[in-house]
Amino acid sequence: MHTLPVALWVVVLLVTLALLFDFMNGFHDAANSIATVVSTGVLKPYHAVAFAALFNVAAIFVFHLKVAATVGKGIVEPGVVDQHVVFGALIGAIVWNVVTWWYGIPSSSSHALIGGIVGATLVKAGTAPLVAAGIVKTVAFIVVSPLLGFVCGSLLMVGISWLFARHTPLRVDGLFRRLQLVSAGLYSLGHGGNDAQKTIGIVWLLLIVSGLTDAADKSPPVWVIWSCYLAMGVGTMFGGWRIVKTMGQRITKLKPVGGFCAEAGGAITLFTASALGVPVSTTHTITGAIYGVGSVRNPSAVRWGLAGNIIVAWIVTIPASGLIAALFYGLSNWIF
Repeated sequence: MHTLPVALWVVVLLVTLALLFDFMNGFHDAANSIATVVSTGVLKPYHAVAFAALFNVAAIFVFHLKVAATVGKGIVEPGVVDQHVVFGALIGAIVWNVVTWWYGIPSSSSHALIGGIVGATLVKAGTAPLVAAGIVKTVAFIVVSPLLGFVCGSLLMVGISWLFARHTPLRVDGLFRRLQLVSAGLYSLGHGGNDAQKTIGIVWLLLIVSGLTDAADKSPPVWVIWSCYLAMGVGTMFGGWRIVKTMGQRITKLKPVGGFCAEAGGAITLFTASALGVPVSTTHTITGAIYGVGSVRNPSAVRWGLAGNIIVAWIVTIPASGLIAALFYGLSNWIF
């Protein structure tokens, strides 16, 4: 164990801030899990958020901590990180989440956190401590995850349309109203398994640089894992309704079969990314899947113009949160 280079009250403050970010992540990204199941009328909004929160937390029993390891050790070299970098990263991510929630923009909490870490690190030590492999992998999936969601969602829609061509719309609707509970549960499981781990990663990094845990440890303390999953689950319970409207209604109108295909396609993408240890955006993933389903069902009913605004937000997220983080990194030197 190292000597303690950071005051204990600072560690407590930053862990609390990290859990606040995790709460905001669940609050901001609740739309990703529940927008389709609410917009199709399968679940009432408050039932849907409780359902999603349950599966968010249940992911703790399913996924390994590969994404946490990427965030904790694979974005920047842990040796350069201090309390000021962590503070800047968390504030940058939280501020950007609040801004995008206020305007109902489905941006990525994950990339806001990554941008915050990179922005604060750049101000402190330049580009040398950045881990190129982890950053390139994360940035590449800004494109890969929505494309994979689009492809999976559209292929599922085509396959199901072919399989159920001779069934009446009423029968198909009834069947997929039930199946959508399965797909929504799987998507929420994937959401919890990927997103909660990002906060686990940054708290783990904080504990390492504070000397409260050893860098050689292969996993973070159990209390960190549970607190992060629970914080995100509670955030999901509150639901980001402004973004639910964008995701569930403004892109295209969904029926239960379309909701099932979007959620299942998104879940496939998230499970794959988590297995590879890639911190992806659940927002990007489900947005791509919804567009994929809509393009098969009725391309003219899809609001393609809205995609431009969403993509701009995706591109801006990392530099914007990085800039905010850089400013608060400097401010933190006056605070502690």
